[in-house]
Amino acid sequence: MKKGTDILLNMLAGAAGGALVVMLVQNSPETAKFFQNSEPLIPAIAPTNITEEETTEESQVVRAVEKANPAVVSIVVTKDVPIIERYYEEEPNTPTNPFGNFFDNDDFFSQFNLRTPQYRQNGTEKKEVGGGSGFIVSADGLLVTNKHVVDQDEVSYTVFMNDGTKFEAEVLAKDTINDLAVIKIDGDNLPYLEFGDANKLKVGQTVIAIGNALAEFRNTVSVGVVSGLSRSITAGNGRGQSEQLDEVIQTDAAINPGNSGGPLLDTTGKVIGVNVAVALGSENIGFALPANIASDIVDSVKETGRIVRPYIGVRYAMITPIFVEKNNLSVDYGALIARGETPDELAVMPGSPADKAGLVEGDIILEVDGAKLEGNTTLAKTIRKHKVGDNLNLKVLSKGNEKTVNVTLQEIPQS
Repeated sequence: MKKGTDILLNMLAGAAGGALVVMLVQNSPETAKFFQNSEPLIPAIAPTNITEEETTEESQVVRAVEKANPAVVSIVVTKDVPIIERYYEEEPNTPTNPFGNFFDNDDFFSQFNLRTPQYRQNGTEKKEVGGGSGFIVSADGLLVTNKHVVDQDEVSYTVFMNDGTKFEAEVLAKDTINDLAVIKIDGDNLPYLEFGDANKLKVGQTVIAIGNALAEFRNTVSVGVVSGLSRSITAGNGRGQSEQLDEVIQTDAAINPGNSGGPLLDTTGKVIGVNVAVALGSENIGFALPANIASDIVDSVKETGRIVRPYIGVRYAMITPIFVEKNNLSVDYGALIARGETPDELAVMPGSPADKAGLVEGDIILEVDGAKLEGNTTLAKTIRKHKVGDNLNLKVLSKGNEKTVNVTLQEIPQS
């Protein structure tokens, strides 16, 4: 199956030290390689005697950054790594250095096999192995970041505020569909950001990205516009793992390694996206996950302590005109159920609602409750509007015949 196949499990789903995901973007079916995110923080006060200068885009950006910066954080990943030292044991009947300490150079004499180097562990040391960005979403210390920033085992996460204050962080929940995570620091009356409505974004709208650029320059600000909406991209982390991200926002605001997990803001300082990736080999093509998705997972964690989301359990590709032409399909819309590139990327997840309903690889889901799957009406977007336990009627094209299939949405398995 082609790269970029849409994943719905409704399973869909940087920085230093490999935390940054590498992206592949799909404009199906062709692919291009890419490199891998209440009350307002400051209550709005109706301005008086507004001058022309204060209404310029530049002044709006400055005010938005001043408002948001205290709530944008850097995340540093550290791990206990072994300290390995080299030492030598003299072999029996081997000559020693005839010059004593005059040529005290182990490396020099080792090349003549006078002594064989040995290696041993001498304790451990904490070492920085990754990092990224995030932002606070509640006064008591809930934060949003990317899942790939906090997805390592046996590591510690430290959150640095813009003023240098640091906190140890606990990972509360990781989204198995989208590249998002919710973490927690212990604090009171912390500055935090509010979410905007990404569904109201317009192409050409000014946006602001803030993050820990290159995992070195904290709270770096870049400004651009919304370049595109509802993009589908396939993300890989360079270690053979990949994930599909639907409906992401494309922007030309500079998003660098380390910016992952930072906010994409509108000019009022509200979060309209979570920065997740930048295109490899191109200029000014970055991506952000819509704020509405992040807002939903935060609400879920607040209410249940975990991320509760319905899923149907299929991997799919949305059908496009080019797709139809190249594959000689009998329909020009719908979601084709198809497996991924690796053996573990099954078309239908065992035990999922789709599996129980009898859906199989090669079936095409044409409609959900009478709504055609075409254009921006993707299967992922449609499922996301529903809740666990909802019953859906699917019109499916299977082996040339149309049929109606009923599925009951289940809670997506926790990772």
